[in-house]
Amino acid sequence: MIHKCLFPVAGYGTRFLPATKSMPKEMLPIINKPLIEYGVDEALQAGLNDICFITGRGKRALEDYFDINYELEDKIAGTDKEASLNGIRKIIHECTFSYTRQIEKRGLGHAILTGKTLIGKYPFAVVLADDLCINPTGDGVMTQMVALYKQFRCTIIAIEEVPQDQIHKYGVVAGEMMRNDIYRINTMIEKPSLEEAPSNLAIIGRYILTPDIFGILEDIEPDKNGELQLTDALMKQAQNGCVIAYKFKGKRFDCGNVKGFVEATNYCYSNVSAT
Repeated sequence: MIHKCLFPVAGYGTRFLPATKSMPKEMLPIINKPLIEYGVDEALQAGLNDICFITGRGKRALEDYFDINYELEDKIAGTDKEASLNGIRKIIHECTFSYTRQIEKRGLGHAILTGKTLIGKYPFAVVLADDLCINPTGDGVMTQMVALYKQFRCTIIAIEEVPQDQIHKYGVVAGEMMRNDIYRINTMIEKPSLEEAPSNLAIIGRYILTPDIFGILEDIEPDKNGELQLTDALMKQAQNGCVIAYKFKGKRFDCGNVKGFVEATNYCYSNVSAT
């Protein structure tokens, strides 16, 4: 039903300068695997094996990573180091990869619209690799969301409760509770003040989108910064049909900032086997 997963990876990663001056932020390693591998692996576990990247200048390392390095593999063939490549080899063999460039950075909505040529007229998932999601006791977040899509057949976004002093950093939703972990959205505000926020339920970087999102993104007006906000398009979807918000099971680390990146590294070092 859903086989495509879109990864918007064209951002500059300014919060990790100077490292990201010549290195994609998605290639920053959590232990011995880059963030992007965690995201692609989560997608693959959910049955999403058609991986689509929205890239930009300076992102060539991502393409090289999901390819065979013949010289390296020949060098370590037959040694105990060869086992270190098992995870990425599995991904390379089981996934297909396609790439297109976001020529100018005009927000997440614009990045997703840029992916229209890769997605076509199919429902698809979106993973933001900055958000590292781990569920040590069950299915990954994207697997959970694909199961929900089979039930509801509409756009689904992942949410979590955030502290009040963090609300201004997120898109925030409110709506009718359908189950203790599912809401039908009727309100969505991008980065509200605490006074404006309709709840403390924040959108995180996991989505399943229906293909009509592209037409909506083509028609919405840019914000004051000239960016296309995905939340504006999602709100129109919610007004015209149905958008579900899902409180996922598992832990999420905001690896788009240094504090969250260190927390994720410490957690994975203590709780997740490096492969």
